[in-house]
Amino acid sequence: MREVQQVLFATDFSEYSHQARDFACQLAEKFGARLHVIHVVHNLAIEVPEFGMGLAFPGYLENLSEVKHELAAKAQVTLAKELTENFKEDHNVLFAIQFGIPDVEIVKYANQNAIDLIVMGTHGRSGISHVLVGSVAERVIEKATCPVTTVRS
Repeated sequence: MREVQQVLFATDFSEYSHQARDFACQLAEKFGARLHVIHVVHNLAIEVPEFGMGLAFPGYLENLSEVKHELAAKAQVTLAKELTENFKEDHNVLFAIQFGIPDVEIVKYANQNAIDLIVMGTHGRSGISHVLVGSVAERVIEKATCPVTTVRS
C-alpha cells in the first residue's frame, strides 16, 4: 500500500466541502501527512466570447487583472478560515489559489506536488442537473494519477 505523505483537499467553499475538509484533516493527522488546501477560481478569460461573435465588452479585458486580483484576495480570506488556527499550528499545511478550469488545475497541482491522495466534496447531483452541469469531482477522478476520495454530505 502506498504511503500517504501529501493530502490535497480541494474546496469550492460550499457546504458540500465542509465534511470533505474534516475528512482530509483527519487523514492528514492520522498519516502525519502534509495537507494542501486548494481553491480554484474559474478563469474569467475563458468565459469571454470571441469579439468576432459581435459581442463586445468595453473595458473588460483592461480590468481583467484587477478583477482577478480582487477574486484572489477574497478567496485568500475565505481559504484562511477553512482550518482552525490550532490545526494550522499543529500541522504542516499549504494553501493555494489557482486560476483556470477547476478539474484541470486540481489535477495539475496534484501532479506538480506529488500528491498521494485528493479529497473533495461532491454535490451528489443526479438526473438532468448532472447532465447539464457535470461534476468537477467526476472529472478529477477520471484525470488524476493518484487516488481520489469524494465525500458526500
